[in-house]
Amino acid sequence: MRVIVALGGNAVLRRGQRPDAEQQIANVAASVKELARLAERHELIITHGNGPQIGLLALQSASDPGLSRPYPFDTLGAQTQGMIGYWMQQALQNALPGRQVIAMVTQTLVSAVDPAFGDPTKFVGQVYDREEAEKLAGEYGWTIRPDGDHWRRVVPSPAPRRVVETRLIRRLLREGVVVVCAGGGGIPVIRDEHGRLSGVEAVVDKDLTASVLAEALECDAFLVLTDVPRVMRGFGTPLQREIAHTTPHELRALDFPAGSMGPKVEAACRFVETTGDMAAIGRLDQSERILDGSAGTIVTPNARWPLTSTL
Repeated sequence: MRVIVALGGNAVLRRGQRPDAEQQIANVAASVKELARLAERHELIITHGNGPQIGLLALQSASDPGLSRPYPFDTLGAQTQGMIGYWMQQALQNALPGRQVIAMVTQTLVSAVDPAFGDPTKFVGQVYDREEAEKLAGEYGWTIRPDGDHWRRVVPSPAPRRVVETRLIRRLLREGVVVVCAGGGGIPVIRDEHGRLSGVEAVVDKDLTASVLAEALECDAFLVLTDVPRVMRGFGTPLQREIAHTTPHELRALDFPAGSMGPKVEAACRFVETTGDMAAIGRLDQSERILDGSAGTIVTPNARWPLTSTL
């Protein structure tokens, strides 16, 4: 099968860990062991988050006295794609000797008039207590919002329309290359009336970008891999229950937090509704079981998977 994986930020940096390079490289190496097994059996495209990393770089840029102004978020997004992509490319090459692996810096087309530019919702950077978050917001002009028991910076997150380099990614897959791309949702760009591209100050949701890319590449399965085993019905209440197999219609009838599970559910639903193929949300270390239908939350048009005995 042709499988696209959207890795959660915990695959690179777990909540509470210091963002030291050595720690992140070790996390990536551990994550890649699971992905390598998928790559041995399937065509594989990997996307990844960049929230903590881009937030850290933004803070460093904003406080650098040598700069006239901070680097814009499209440039910071390119920096994180290169950094995390390098870690993943090298780890995959070590885990898959003889296979060709590439990490691409890719751009994601968005609309210049997307209403998200006026309503920041995308979490970036580290978590803070409320007092520290408000202090930083006042110092740097941030918008902040609660993230569970903590507070984080939020930035605009316009809807992805297309990954600009989609045709090139398709060619690489035909050659058997494992492709790491659309990191952090891709670098957000707009196209002007002359067809020229330019970056914008935003961060695109990586799960939604992965969904758009999965459709364009005609993927058979779209896996959103995070640190939870399944989507929960009634999360945080006495009626909390795991959802094993479901449909987009059933998921859309439920309520999920906009800053965490919401985009993952939306991305999975969009892919299934558009293609009729399978999407799933679950733990990275259960990715093979998710593909055979015995783990994760499986989303299909009829809530059944596998669809045939040959998968």
